[in-house]
Amino acid sequence: MPRLLHVGGDLGGLDDEALAALAAPAAIPPSSPDIAVVPSLVANPSEGFSGWPTVVLRRATSPASRFATRFATREVASDAASSIRIVLDARDDHGLVATIEWMLALSSEGVVTIALTAHAGAEPVELTRLAAAVPVPARASELLDFTGLWAYERRPQRGAVRDGLMLREQRQGRPGHDSPFLTVAGTPGFGFRHGEVWALHHAWSGNSVTGLDSLATGDRRLIAGELLEPGELVIAPGETYTAPDTVVTYSRAGLDGLSDRFHPFVRRLTPAASRPLVLNTWEAVYFEQSLERLTPLVDAAAEVGVERFVLDDGWFTGRTDDKRALGDWTVDRERWPDGLHPLIAQVQARGMEFGLWVEPEMVSPDSALARAHPEWVLADTAADNSGQSVPPSWRWQHTLDLTANGAVDHVFAALDALLTEYPIAFLKWDHNRALHAGSAASQTRALYALLDRLRAAHPRVAIESCASGGARIDLGIARRVHRFWTSDTNDALERQAIQRYTSILMPPELLGGHVGSDRAHITGRTHDLSLRLITALFGHAGIEWDLTRASDAEREQLAAWAALYRELRPLLHGGRTVRTDEAGDNRLVHAVVSADARDALIALIQLTASPTATPPRLRLPGLDAGRVYRLEPVALGAPAHVVQDAPPAWWQAVSIDITGRAFAEFGVPVPLLAPEQAILLRATAVAAS
Repeated sequence: MPRLLHVGGDLGGLDDEALAALAAPAAIPPSSPDIAVVPSLVANPSEGFSGWPTVVLRRATSPASRFATRFATREVASDAASSIRIVLDARDDHGLVATIEWMLALSSEGVVTIALTAHAGAEPVELTRLAAAVPVPARASELLDFTGLWAYERRPQRGAVRDGLMLREQRQGRPGHDSPFLTVAGTPGFGFRHGEVWALHHAWSGNSVTGLDSLATGDRRLIAGELLEPGELVIAPGETYTAPDTVVTYSRAGLDGLSDRFHPFVRRLTPAASRPLVLNTWEAVYFEQSLERLTPLVDAAAEVGVERFVLDDGWFTGRTDDKRALGDWTVDRERWPDGLHPLIAQVQARGMEFGLWVEPEMVSPDSALARAHPEWVLADTAADNSGQSVPPSWRWQHTLDLTANGAVDHVFAALDALLTEYPIAFLKWDHNRALHAGSAASQTRALYALLDRLRAAHPRVAIESCASGGARIDLGIARRVHRFWTSDTNDALERQAIQRYTSILMPPELLGGHVGSDRAHITGRTHDLSLRLITALFGHAGIEWDLTRASDAEREQLAAWAALYRELRPLLHGGRTVRTDEAGDNRLVHAVVSADARDALIALIQLTASPTATPPRLRLPGLDAGRVYRLEPVALGAPAHVVQDAPPAWWQAVSIDITGRAFAEFGVPVPLLAPEQAILLRATAVAAS
């Protein structure tokens, strides 16, 4: 049976004899199978393996088999060292059950993609699991993944690897705010800039299972697969099931080393797009929409340099609050008697694109669509005498069954009509509840097909994936969208952590980040404009603020920030992300460094009060050690609040020349920032040392 034994550093030139010696099983321990057991690509009990089986299937119609499914290799094909394809037969005591195809592709960036398919033979096959497993060595003894809540996504959680099965099951029909996102095994104490790490991501927007299986035998594997309920998937004779991809990479330079591989890989994977500066109307006007209300906002947006104006929730028929009308995707003629044409004309006259919010996968019980097609609603609305539906509504809405006859055609027709009538350049595609009915597998594939169909019909329209904020950020939907709404919170302090960890996998230009008003809508926390501007700059930047209420000084500062964003967009959206491992948890340092290492933009964020009277020097790795850089502060907003009698001498001189080596190893003195303050610096190469 074929086995995957090593994903990691290059082993160098090895001839067949050396490879065979290295790949040979270790000693056979006592009280164990009489052959050496190393889990195969389709690890299961038939080979004497007692860990988590990666393939679970059976005939859907024949009597139960007396023996576990056995596998045998039918075909092996490889393309040098970049890909390998293996076909295996699955048999029981009644004969052939199915064939499994296992494919591994290694990208030029060093990212491994594992693709799996199952093909039914003469009888239908019930498939419960078809998962990928990747070995990690014993020294990978610390595990990191993520959890979270609405508006508090991507919270890291880490601990020691123990024997047993550490499994995360996501049953929401989407990855969820508490998505594991990345499963990272590494050497003890690994950080952003140090340690060996192995990372796995499940490229899927539906139900999934990910984790790590560690046996007392020494076998340790990262695992990922689609989470299928018993009986959910039956493959008809002659048909094929294609599992979601599993994406894996390795770094000996910590989490930043993962980003160095993932970011260029994801940039090739996702659709090409421009990244105009956005204004979204949600936190500016909420449901108070009218031409009179929005005209001053359009003018203010254009004045500060906005390039794309996005009309959020509230524009369609009957949508006066969030309890009704989802599914009725026609323009509300009471608020918009002439349709959206007058508003769009104003937006375009001021040199901006127009975007629109939609939530096509959902339906409100109080909607014309639900009344016309109750069979399309994934809920039993008359389940008992309590008046509560099964499953219960979530944000006063249910999921629209995209697999129901006619449903997806109806949604496509509604969106196609909007995109045909109006010059819409951008759709903010939302998804505001978990799926608790129907088949998550079928619903997710129907969504992918709908997005593919819509993009084929309207290739110039960019799409943002939003799911109550950051509840659906993955490489399955990333192939089909141009931007992610990273979180519903615009609180700059919360956003610092959310963006920091989301960008381990996703390049920053895919992550939407907006400048909100001084008082954050969700947390109620108040922040200076400088922190809000610096936070939103490192991504696909935007504004979510009623600019008609901003002061003249604030608008001037926004305009300067918008100009800087346009100037630095190639650097921000094409450079390497660099982070530091600070001694404490009171501050963050991150930067974007150009591919040629000639230019860098650096942010220092003080989270809490400094534990020392003199702050630690600012050190930044990632620049060219042999070059001299001019380091200069970049003014955004009012100057940061500091707690000091005098700034560092070089700060008063406005700039300092420093080698990349000195910047990384020794660092520069910085002002003593008060809590929740930030400064921005730019490093530009001026000479070779």
